Amino acid sequence: MRVSALGYVGVRAKDLGDWASYGAGLLGLQRVDKTRSTLAFRMDDRKQRLVVNAAEDDGPGFYGWEVADARALDALSAHLERNKVQIARGSRALADERHVKDLIVFHDPVGNRVEVFHGAETTTDAFKPGRSISGFRTGPLGMGHAVLNAERVDDVIPFYRDILGFKLSDYILKPFKAYFFHINPRHHSLAFIEAGKNGIHHLMVETFMLDDVGQAYDLALRKPEMIGTTLGRHVNDEVTSFYSWSPSKFLFEYGWGGRSIDPATWTPHERTEGPSLWGHDRSWLTLEGREQARDMRVRIAQEGVRVPLNVMDGNYKRARDVCPWWNENVATRKTG
Repeated sequence: MRVSALGYVGVRAKDLGDWASYGAGLLGLQRVDKTRSTLAFRMDDRKQRLVVNAAEDDGPGFYGWEVADARALDALSAHLERNKVQIARGSRALADERHVKDLIVFHDPVGNRVEVFHGAETTTDAFKPGRSISGFRTGPLGMGHAVLNAERVDDVIPFYRDILGFKLSDYILKPFKAYFFHINPRHHSLAFIEAGKNGIHHLMVETFMLDDVGQAYDLALRKPEMIGTTLGRHVNDEVTSFYSWSPSKFLFEYGWGGRSIDPATWTPHERTEGPSLWGHDRSWLTLEGREQARDMRVRIAQEGVRVPLNVMDGNYKRARDVCPWWNENVATRKTG
């Protein structure tokens, strides 16, 4: 019955036109459906991953989490009912709208709409990005991750950890409090930031090539007010990314190079270095918080913290042997 991946996300928007240009032109998603009230995007072989619904206000709509099959969905439904979670079976019309075989719907303790489904529809039509990019890293890892704001993280973490089975990856306490959870080898598919309010902080998608991120950053620099967090690299999931403000007034992280973990052997722990190795100057933090984060980045740089990149076959090439000092030190580390 275990939840295995973030399958799709729905958001609300006052202006679908803004999302049409943002989703395709900046993020490189493929627009596949547009009506007066709905806009949908692909990012791989799934028929849709991101759904934008016209509304009177901007914000999150729903989060679709995937399970393996009908048996797993039934088992999770029974488990939720035993834990006194009020659930509703999704109608056939809703399942068709989501392009899945079946789903259940419920709310978490702070009001987020959660949908758990199985049997997502795929298509043999090739993914055609809205701008020239290499594609997105999805598959068993899901579409990316969601980071949610919580007035108090203790109000919501037990629900996802103890009832839905999300596993803690790590957490930070400075310059803000955040807890990161995994359900597959992606370092985190869900996280919570204690922000004094409930809602969404950001969604993240991961490209195959670092250049996709850099080229998107160039596009965003044409409207600097779009950039909520500058280009940088995270400490925990090791992603290189930047964040832009979406038309629905939450952040969208656009990244590359995430680490893979082994959920069976992973040990959760506090990360005291801060959230980023370098960069990621956060405009949404208070001035005090921004200075604290900058001080943390300078300190770990002075301490010589360096982390190798996470690459995949086909998105890197090995440099020629031109640095004896480096080779000697690498050899020493491997055999020491």
